[in-house]
Amino acid sequence: MAGKEKLTARAAATTKPGRYGDGRGLYLVVSRTGSRKWVFRFTFAGRVTEMGLGNAAVSLAQARQKAAEARKLVAAGRNPIEARREGERIAAGKPTFGQCADALLAAKASEWRNEKHRAQWAMTLGEYAKPLRALPVDEVDTEAVLGVLQPVWQARPETASRLRGRIETVLDAARAKGHIARNEANPARWRGHLDKLLPKRQKLTRGHHAAMAFDGVPDFIGRLREREAVAALALEFAILTAARSGEVLGARRAEFDLEGKVWVIPAARMKAGCEHRVPLSSRALAILDVLANGKVGEFIFAGQKAGKPLSGMAMEMVLRRMKVDGVTVHGFRSAFRDWCGEATSFPRELAEAALAHVAGDATERAYRRGDALEKRRRLMEAWAGFCEPKTAGSKVVPMTRPKASQ
Repeated sequence: MAGKEKLTARAAATTKPGRYGDGRGLYLVVSRTGSRKWVFRFTFAGRVTEMGLGNAAVSLAQARQKAAEARKLVAAGRNPIEARREGERIAAGKPTFGQCADALLAAKASEWRNEKHRAQWAMTLGEYAKPLRALPVDEVDTEAVLGVLQPVWQARPETASRLRGRIETVLDAARAKGHIARNEANPARWRGHLDKLLPKRQKLTRGHHAAMAFDGVPDFIGRLREREAVAALALEFAILTAARSGEVLGARRAEFDLEGKVWVIPAARMKAGCEHRVPLSSRALAILDVLANGKVGEFIFAGQKAGKPLSGMAMEMVLRRMKVDGVTVHGFRSAFRDWCGEATSFPRELAEAALAHVAGDATERAYRRGDALEKRRRLMEAWAGFCEPKTAGSKVVPMTRPKASQ
């Protein structure tokens, strides 16, 4: 503010050697030889830093304007020194890692099957790789990459591994565009480089999805049916179909052939990018019947917002409210697989097909063109029968429309 400014234009031009504050971080520094320069002093990321704003050719008014612009950047969470360097690089035609990452996201957008994948790439390259974004892409070296990876490598190994791969992809794309010399090795590559500097993945906790023992599933479903909410029905449906969370939450009415008792999930919504047919058990059909009563809209498991499905955390929140510790929604797929292998005589290939896993080598898959739908129908009906609560008086189908609350 004007009331905090201490210098005048005359004083700025005539002061003796020394350091003179104008207020709000702006200083005039006069050397013993009489040379003058403007300095902006600020705190960023807990460190006090100074930024030069120009010499005697810069007037007091101009220095104040530059300091004001720098203060805005600090308030917005950006280092004004890095912002200036980035601007200089842009003017010189040298892209930063951040610019190359954003360009890659835009170029690859059509390859991702859903918005979740794009959001994951954008988050890792925007947040975890934030220290790299302001660097010229051809100056990202091994030390810079390690500086990003090491803080999360042990704590979040799966995330760190994906982050490394995505950084490597950005740098490869930058090289392909000529922004990095072709004889420069990729500092984010694993084999023969970072594998010598970081612990190998097999020595880390891989982070499998926590699963409930399959013999505990019937009692859990009995408790689950006491909750009259769409999210509870969505969770039971996910368990009965052994489907992934995203496949269930994104389920649309048009995907269901109720007469044929089958749910056809299009390739665009499947992890493997292949259409998947799910035979529907009697209980799964009963859940769909309850949700169909008086329901309109595209999504089977509709959320509170019109035209939107339940949120991605809806089923996880059911587990939290039920105080089921150490279990994830995805873990019920493991419970199903364990039940298949330990408590039934159904072939392994059938269980893998029910989970939409790619089984066998390319030759085997080429000869096995069918998806064993009718055989899998017997498997899923048997699973539904096993999951039926054994306690007396357990509800089979809620008699009223479930609440939309999560």
